[in-house]
Amino acid sequence: MKSFNTTGPCDPQRHYMLPPEERLAGAGLSRYIDEQLYWVLHAPRQTGKTTFLINWMRELNATGKYAACYVSVERCQSIPDIERAIPAVYDAICQSARMEDLPEPETAAVNPASLLSGTLENWAKLVAPKPLIVLFDEVDVLTGEAIISFLRQLRGGFASRGVGKFPVSVALVGMRDLKDYITQSKDGVSPNPGSPFNIKKDSILLKNFSEKDVARLFVQRTAETGQEITREALDYVWEQSQGQPWIVNNLFDRATTGALDYKSTETVELKHVTEARQQMVEARETHLDSLVYRMQDAAVKPVIETVISGEMNMDLNLDSPGVQQAMDLGLVTYDTEKGLTISNPVYTEILTRVVNSSMQIMMPPPSNFKWQKPDGSLDMDSLLKEFQKFWRRYSELWESKSDYTEAFPHLLLLAFMQRLLNGGGHIDREVGAGRGRMDLFVEYGDYRCVVEIKILHDYDSYRSLLAEAIEQTLRYRDRFDKGIPAYLLVFDRRSESKKATWEERITWTENVEGVTVAGL
Repeated sequence: MKSFNTTGPCDPQRHYMLPPEERLAGAGLSRYIDEQLYWVLHAPRQTGKTTFLINWMRELNATGKYAACYVSVERCQSIPDIERAIPAVYDAICQSARMEDLPEPETAAVNPASLLSGTLENWAKLVAPKPLIVLFDEVDVLTGEAIISFLRQLRGGFASRGVGKFPVSVALVGMRDLKDYITQSKDGVSPNPGSPFNIKKDSILLKNFSEKDVARLFVQRTAETGQEITREALDYVWEQSQGQPWIVNNLFDRATTGALDYKSTETVELKHVTEARQQMVEARETHLDSLVYRMQDAAVKPVIETVISGEMNMDLNLDSPGVQQAMDLGLVTYDTEKGLTISNPVYTEILTRVVNSSMQIMMPPPSNFKWQKPDGSLDMDSLLKEFQKFWRRYSELWESKSDYTEAFPHLLLLAFMQRLLNGGGHIDREVGAGRGRMDLFVEYGDYRCVVEIKILHDYDSYRSLLAEAIEQTLRYRDRFDKGIPAYLLVFDRRSESKKATWEERITWTENVEGVTVAGL
C-alpha cells in the first residue's frame, strides 16, 4: 500500500504523488536542453523540488540521448570558505556519478578556484558523445566566497559549453532566487552586470498544489484502497494548507494513519482532518521548525510583525529584500485582494505561537483566572475581563522585554488565550498587512465566538475607529453564524500625551450594535 509522503523525495512506487513538473511556472523543460541554457528553479522547502529533479534526471537518461545527473550540495552548509566548500562539491559530484552509473570525473586542478570547472570539463569529455546536464540542488546552502567561486567557475566554462567540453545545461535549485544568494553574500550589494550571476537565462518557480490537485492526490488512495473523503474534509485541507504540498500530505497521512487506523477504509471526515491538524501543529516537525528558524532573519522579522499586527509599514513593498525573502521561503504570500498575508492558516498559527511562546510559558496557570462556567464551558466575558486586569497590571513590563512592539497587544492576548484554552479549544487567526486588525475565531467545546483586535493610534478618532471596527467585526462574525457572540478589543496605543488614563481605558460595553466592546 502506498502512503502520503512527508519526508524526502517522493517515489512513485511507494507514494501517492502528482507530477511536480505540472507546477513549474512558465517552464518549457526541453527548451533548457535544446538551447543549452543555465537556469534557476526556486521554491520553499518540501514543495517537490528534489522529487522533480530526480524524476526528470531519470526521464532524460532513459531516452539514451543525455547524461544527466542530480547533485545535492547540502554537505556544504555553513562552509563559507572555498578551500573546504569546493572540494565538498567535487565529492558530491563524484558520489552522484557513481550512484547513476556515470563515469566518475577527475581533474588535475588542486586549486579550489579551478577545481569545479576542471571537474566539469573532464566529466563532459567522459560522457561524450552524450551532452552533460547537471542539476545542482540545495544551492542556497552555499554562502560567502563559496557561492561566488561556485558561480564564477560555472561562468568560466559557460561560453565554451557543448558536448565533450562543458555541461550544456545547468540547473541551480534552492529556496530562493539566485540573485538573493549573491546579494546576501556581498553584504546586501546587488550583483553587477559582470557578476557570475548573469549566466542565468531563466528563474522559474515551483508552485503549490491547486485546489483540484489536492482532490487528485487523495483520489489515488481511493482508487487503491476504496477509502473516500468527504467534500467538507477536502475543503478544510485546502483552506488550511492553501496547497502547500507538505501540509497537504501531512494532513492526509495523519488523517488516514492516526485519526483512523492505516488499514481502515472508513471515509475520512472533517473531524479526522481537524484532529490531524492539531497533531501536526503540536508535533512541530522539521518542516515547521525550519520556518521558525527562517523567520529569525533580521530582514524577515519586520515583515512577519507587520503581517501579524495588520499595520501598514511604508518601509516594506514587494521589492523589499525582506518581503522577497519571506515570499521565497513560503512564509508570506501576496495577492491584490488580501494584500500581504502569511501563506496559510497552519503557518499563521505556528508563527504566532512561536513569537509569543516566551509569553505563554511565563503566563500564570489557568487556575489563577476565572474563565469557565460551573459546568466547565467557556465564559468568554469573564476570560476577557481577566485579560483586561492582566493587561493593566503587566503589559508595560512585558512589552519592555518584547521584540515585537507593533504586534505586542495581539501576541499577548493570544498567549493569554492559548494558555487558558490549550487542550480544550482552538483559535483560528486571520492576519494581513494593512488590514488594521486581527480577527480570531474561537472554539471551545460547543461554544463559538469571534474576537476582533483594533489599535487606537494618535491619528485615529475613537468614534470613527469604533464605527469601522464594529462593522468589520459583524461582517467577520456573519461569515460563520449571525447568532454567535462577537467581541471587539480596542487597545489604546497612542502616545503618552494623548493616551487616556487606565481608569478611562479599561471599559466594558455590551451589545453595541450586537458587539461587546472591551477597552484596554
